[in-house]
Amino acid sequence: MSKTKKILLTDKQMPTRWYNIVADMKNRPLPPLNPKTKKPVTKEEMSVIFAEELIDQEMSTERYIDIPEQVQDVYKIWRSTPLTRAYALEKALDTPAKIYFKNESTSPAGSHKPNTAIPQAYYNHKQGIKHLTTETGGGQWGTAIAFASQYFDLDLKVFMVKVSYNQKPYRKLMMNAWGADVIPSPSTLTQAGRDMLAKDPDCSGSLGLAISEAVEMAVKDPETTKYCLGSVLNHVLLHQTIIGEEAVMQMEMAGDMPDIVIGCFGGGSNFAGIGFPFLKEKLTKGTDIRVIAVEPASCPKLTRGIFHYDFGDTAGFTPLIPMYTLGHNFQPADIHAGGLRYHGAGAIVSQLLKDGLIEAQSVPQLETFAAGLTFAKTEGIIPAPESTHAIAVAIREALKAREEGKSKTILFNLSGHGMIDLFAYEQYFAGKLQNYDLPDSVIRASIEELDTIIK
Repeated sequence: MSKTKKILLTDKQMPTRWYNIVADMKNRPLPPLNPKTKKPVTKEEMSVIFAEELIDQEMSTERYIDIPEQVQDVYKIWRSTPLTRAYALEKALDTPAKIYFKNESTSPAGSHKPNTAIPQAYYNHKQGIKHLTTETGGGQWGTAIAFASQYFDLDLKVFMVKVSYNQKPYRKLMMNAWGADVIPSPSTLTQAGRDMLAKDPDCSGSLGLAISEAVEMAVKDPETTKYCLGSVLNHVLLHQTIIGEEAVMQMEMAGDMPDIVIGCFGGGSNFAGIGFPFLKEKLTKGTDIRVIAVEPASCPKLTRGIFHYDFGDTAGFTPLIPMYTLGHNFQPADIHAGGLRYHGAGAIVSQLLKDGLIEAQSVPQLETFAAGLTFAKTEGIIPAPESTHAIAVAIREALKAREEGKSKTILFNLSGHGMIDLFAYEQYFAGKLQNYDLPDSVIRASIEELDTIIK
């Protein structure tokens, strides 16, 4: 009897609403604070940086928010994405576990990031904004917002973390193909960049610093220019929940429901996208389900950071966000999973972890690449370095099920493919990659620089 490999939804079945988990949280996230007044940030203050409708979504406590028809129309270029049963991976692991993955690599940008890039570009276009600025780490977000910006005729400047700019030239070329101007960060175009280069001329950059440069550029002309970002904030996580909303329907069509849901973790967008709609079952019905965020061992804010108000960027331009953080001055190692090299976690994810509603695990770099290759050899898809973190923990859990002799259903988010990241695999094959042993003293020194008055 032929097995069903993948489950798809028709255009008519595609979700028409995003899910806002804040509505179902007993302990809602603490508000972001103005760093000068230490009071909750107002909509007026945030409007200097963001489009107004995005701010409304950021502050919303409504359970569902309608997806505009224009956004749905663009989504239909690639959505819904397949829910795929990883039969070959299960066989290779000799596990009784059933493994599914949501394949977000099928988007034009090759990752989940267009799920929020499209609405962000749409709302800015609707407001009459002409120019956008943003940052990107591994390049997935940069390519997504470049794709979205050209669709809504917006000019875009992307500050790309310098180590990734050099490691991933084809990501830059994708952004160029969609009309974006890509600048290695730190740069000489902003005061934040110049200050860092004066301090460290060889600085390889970080997401926090790239955010500082993009925000600084945006606030110079707030009437025509706004800033967009691909993770961390509530409205970004909200847009990504279309992943999980689809997956819930697809799992029901498969006659199954996951015991474990897994997503890699940088700032929280793809993790929230796959995890929040399943957490809804836990929050509203008491369903027993584990939701696991997986981060690099070299940038372990969830597993080794502290819960504290901190800046979302290095220079201190953003509001103070209640988050698990390693400190905004933390300089992560130059791992190839560039999209995960971020010092903090979003406020919603941080509160959920604080309340014990989700779990966090960290994985060393070499284990992630080994897991990625196992997946490529069995399921045929070469995953992005970021996605290999989710795969690694899915494999861990599948092997644990084998040891326990228990059948479990595991779902992970394949956040993107690695076809533009083959240099990373080349380095792995050549034995040039390594695990990074992050000393407690480095984390402690970075955290001690935080304002201890605000906790």
